[in-house]
Parts: sequence; C-alpha cells; structure tokens
Amino acid sequence: MKLNWLPIGLLAALSRDADAFQKARRDTPRNQLQYDVHYFDQKVNHFPDDPQFNISPLSNNTFKQRYYFDSTYYKPGGPVYLYISGETSGPSRFSNLQTGIIQILMQATNGLGVILENRYYGDSYPFNTSTVDELLFLTTNQTIADNAYFAQNAVFPGINGTLTAPGTPWILYGGSLAGAQTAASIKVHGDVLFGGIAASAPIKVPVGYPEWYNPIQKYAPQDCVTRINNIVDKFDSLIAKNNTKAIGEFKALFGLESLTDNRDFAAAIADPIGNPGFYLSSTWQELNWNSTYGSRDFFYFCGNVSDIDAPKEIASVDYAMAKYTDGEPWIGLGGYAHYVKTYTLPLCASGDYNANGCWGTQNASAWADVENTSTRSYLYTSCIEQGAYIDAPKEGPALLSRVIDTSYEQQWCTWAFPPGKYNSIPSEPNTDAYNNFGAFNFSADRLAFIDGDQDVWLDLCYHSNFAPPRHVSSDLHPELLITGSGHHWDSYGILDVEAEPQFIREAHLWEIKTVKKWLRSFDDWKKSKC
Repeated sequence: MKLNWLPIGLLAALSRDADAFQKARRDTPRNQLQYDVHYFDQKVNHFPDDPQFNISPLSNNTFKQRYYFDSTYYKPGGPVYLYISGETSGPSRFSNLQTGIIQILMQATNGLGVILENRYYGDSYPFNTSTVDELLFLTTNQTIADNAYFAQNAVFPGINGTLTAPGTPWILYGGSLAGAQTAASIKVHGDVLFGGIAASAPIKVPVGYPEWYNPIQKYAPQDCVTRINNIVDKFDSLIAKNNTKAIGEFKALFGLESLTDNRDFAAAIADPIGNPGFYLSSTWQELNWNSTYGSRDFFYFCGNVSDIDAPKEIASVDYAMAKYTDGEPWIGLGGYAHYVKTYTLPLCASGDYNANGCWGTQNASAWADVENTSTRSYLYTSCIEQGAYIDAPKEGPALLSRVIDTSYEQQWCTWAFPPGKYNSIPSEPNTDAYNNFGAFNFSADRLAFIDGDQDVWLDLCYHSNFAPPRHVSSDLHPELLITGSGHHWDSYGILDVEAEPQFIREAHLWEIKTVKKWLRSFDDWKKSKC
C-alpha cells in the first residue's frame, strides 16, 4: 500500500488554521455566534400509500432541508434538542441556540442543539415555486414526519458517534405553530422522539378567532382600551348607517382615504394593536420580557391614544366627528390618528397604502403570485387546516371593527389558491385535521405544555379559558401556565437563568428539572424501542 504523506509544514499550517478557528469561535460573544448550514435529503412525501399524496407525480421526490447545530456543551451520552423552526427561516431562530431555551437546556444536560428549518420555509422549499399542486405536501402530518425521519437519519459533522433516534434521546421544543407541531410529533412519533416541550401551542383551532384580542382587553392600559373600544363603536355605527360621507372623513383623519374597502381600512388602523392580515407594527404579541427581542411600541401607541396632555391641534381632532354623534366627542381619536399617521403609515415602504404589501388586500392577482414566500406558506396552512382567522367579536367591546369577519380572510384563500390538477383547498379550513390530534384533551408521554396567561393565542392553547380545568401536572404529562407571560416567552434567555425576572427564571428552572427527570428514564425507554 502506498501512503501519501503530507509535508510537516502543511500539517502545522492546517493545525494552526483549526486552532485559529476554534479560538475565533471562543472569542465570539455567544449571542453573536453563527452556525454553518447543513443539508438533509428529506422526503417530499412520507405517505406513499396515501391517495391524497400519491396522486401527484411529485410525490417521489426529495428536497434539501436546511439544519444548523451547536455542539458547544455536548458530551457523549447527552441528548439532542431539536428546535422546530416553524413559520420562518432557520437563521432567524439562531437566538434559541445562542442564548435561548435550547442553550439553557444544552448547558444543563450536556446536550447538542439543532434547528431544523420547516418544509416550505427559508431555503427548504421542495420546489422552485409554490403552486397549489406543489403545496400539496405542506400539511401537519408531513411536517411532523420530517422531524421523525430527520431524527432517525441526521448526521452532525465533527461529532464522534451516532446521535440518531431512538438510540439517543431527542427532545423537541417549539413555540406557537411550531409548538403545535412539537406536540403532534411526540403524539404520533413517540416511538422515535423521546419528549417535547410545546410552548404557546395552538392545539384547538376554530375557523374564526376573535378571542385574539381578549388578553389586550384585559391586561392593556384600560384608559387606552376604553377609548379604542368607543371609537370602534362609533365607526361601526357609521358603517351600519352606510354614512359614506362620514366614513370618508374618518379615513382622511388617518391619512388612509385611499383604502376604499372598509375592511382594509379597519385592519390598517388596528395595525398597532394587531390585525387579521400581516401587520407591519410591533403589537401586543411582540412584547417580551427580554428587550433584545421585544418591543414596547404597543405601549407608546396606547400612550398616544390616552394622552391627557396632547397638543391642542391633536386634542381638537377628538371633536372632528362629533357632528355625527350628536355632539359627543370621540375621545382619544386625535392621539390615535396622529400615531397612525406619524408612526404606522411610514411602515408601508412603497407609500401605496392600498397595495398588497401594505394594507390593500383586494388585488386578487397579487394573492395568486406563486413565488416561494413564508407568507404564502403560512396562508396555505391557515386556509387548509389551521384556520384561526382573526376577526372581530360578534358581541361585547371590540378593538377591531366588526366590519371584519372570517369571510375577509377566506377570500384571500380563494384568490391565492385556485384549484390545481392534483390539489384544491377546502371552502373553509378543515380544522378537524388539526384538532383530531387531541384538541384540549391533547396528551402524550413526556410532552410538556407551557403557556403565558397574557398571550393573544392563549385560548387556542392547553391552558385556554375554554379548556377543562388544569389541576394535575405529572412527570409524564407536565404543564405550566406562566403568570404575566406572553407568546412563548420562555424561549428567550440571557445566558444567566438566575438573573432573569422571577417568572421566567422559575419557568426555565421548571423546564430544566422536567427534562432531567425524563432523561433518568431514557435507558428503560430505549430498551423497549431499540
């Protein structure tokens, strides 16, 4: 056998390069770490015998699914933590490896963390476009099968040994949509995936979801909330009377007279609060205990609406519409309109407020664009099975005009996804496909549910006000409701759990303890699976 020797000088150079790389990585602040991209050959279709999918000639394809991993804390025998990327790109989730929940769990248990980018998001699209036929394979069942198949076949370059499931404990974490996918993954593929933490996971979805606004009604500054409720009531009265002249004047106060569809206008002025579309503002949902990732814009907005010392030129606008309400002023209207004109309208980059990229939604051809985008993928999921269209309440106070109901969003589905050759969308979301995993009775061994009581999505989650009372938490079925918390706030960290605010610190310590309990039983579980 002929041996090819590398010159000693080259070996030394390679060694220096490797040492330099490791030193550079050590010297990089953890919250700025970047991760190499890796690609996994994923199946387009995990269900070759299912006629829903095998009717398509595309069903036998594979695609490149991106993943990223962090082995900083890994020691042989440690678990793998799979962060489900959800409705965004993998790199946008790096903070979870850097300083967030995955970092916290890795450090506590000598684990390895990995982010798997969801199919049809980031750069993990099976096809070059997203026609209706190409979107056929974007379902919850296909997505959770990705997680199991990846866990069984993943490779981590530079790590000695095999870390595939079920021989290694794989524990999933996901928040929001990814939280529901985490829960479903453990429920369906619990023979492969050892456990999971589902944060703010919508597990029981209706078609319409006016309850989105309930935590804001309850917990936001009440002077602000009351003023907006009253303004919405007065505007809705104009709508009921079809007073087009008054409606036009009202729109002009906000600089939005170009929005001819009253629903588009209603959504636009609700943008700082949160609206049914793809709002541009940082809303209540974007609040966060960690200022690095959150925004206080909602409170600045409310401060304007409730400002009792507003300049005269702003305060006088409260009376601009009084002639339509028997002289009664629209208290807070001046501050509301001023905020929208000053801070919300500039968020529309094109300046065309009636464009689909801003608040205009009535251009059917714009919805039909088949370019691969996260917006299109998320809309498709909403249209076929997730639902939860944000609409106005049919009774009681409202922060969103009642001119908006579920038909407003359903029309986008019709325009965006005309019938294809192999696939067509239902006339309304088939929420049973989502809810049949268990809804409010969702349960699986080593599946933890964690929610925040001020989350706008709470009433779709395990601790919903509509769910059965939650009194018993066990090691196999743990659950926690964080008082004072919003949308999966436990996913964020600051590299020092003990220095966190009490309510987040205790949630993180609970998650660490929960996972450690599970890991103690892994060997027994493994014997039954391998």
